[in-house]
Amino acid sequence: MALKRGKIGTLIFFLSPALLLIILFYILPLILSIYISFTPLKYWNLEKYLSHLTTYNYKRLFHIMIYDPDIVKIVKTTIVFVTFTLIVNVLGGLGLAIAMFAMDEALSLPFRTLWMLPRMTPIAVYSLLWYYFFLGAPQGTLNSILLRLGIIKHPIAWGVSPSLLPYSAWAILILVNGLVGVSFGMIVFYSAFKSIPREQIIAARVDGASTWQIFRHILIPQIKWHLMYVTIWELLSLSTTYAHIYLLVKWGAVDRFWGSTWALFVFNTAFETGDQGLAAAAATLLVGVGIALGLIALRLLGYRNLVGEPRGDL
Repeated sequence: MALKRGKIGTLIFFLSPALLLIILFYILPLILSIYISFTPLKYWNLEKYLSHLTTYNYKRLFHIMIYDPDIVKIVKTTIVFVTFTLIVNVLGGLGLAIAMFAMDEALSLPFRTLWMLPRMTPIAVYSLLWYYFFLGAPQGTLNSILLRLGIIKHPIAWGVSPSLLPYSAWAILILVNGLVGVSFGMIVFYSAFKSIPREQIIAARVDGASTWQIFRHILIPQIKWHLMYVTIWELLSLSTTYAHIYLLVKWGAVDRFWGSTWALFVFNTAFETGDQGLAAAAATLLVGVGIALGLIALRLLGYRNLVGEPRGDL
């Protein structure tokens, strides 16, 4: 019993810094947001509104979701954005990791660095580059190229043209955020591949296995934890992403509603309209959806099988 208590004490000692950070920066803000969602807080007037509890914000939120066509656009955009950007980030990162692993270390290093540039570039600078690329004027990079090639005769407002919406706005959001997220998966998967003993690959080569067979039957099965981690991390991250999207919408590069996600709706409601109570209710709903999606992803990716006791030889 004393030994068991000692192990528990040691465990708490080493975990306490991380637990403290989680409580301070995740649990307490979540509790505060939930509380604010039940208040009519507006314009950060804490003294006037914070002590009044009501469910009116949730009634307003669900009424807006049902009857406001603009919110329907935002919900559809969020679903499409999260789904397809997640696919790009996970499968794209895995594909890049496979390509980098198949290359010589010295040769792959410049390519890995190049793919990290979107993540290392400041958000404002990165968004500004894409703003000018899709600018709906002759000076826009894409329009300028297509005009010179004679493919189009007039400049196209790519992210706001009614004839191209909503697909053009969705494509821009997926492209811009996909190039940022794909580098994360590449680094995680590449590191996982490098940690696998080379002897396994050499032995497979001796037995006549092809490169595809080595990746399919030796490397991929050993990075299941990494696949699960990247998938769930990107899923939850994308559901709360708004920084690049906010600038593209603000500058008019994409449509205000077909180019906005639910996270951006929360941000705009809180800081542009000043309705913090409604924003907190929308944020609480987003947290609930995120938790549900995370649990579903864990189940689909076989979390129980990975943490369960090995069955042994039959």
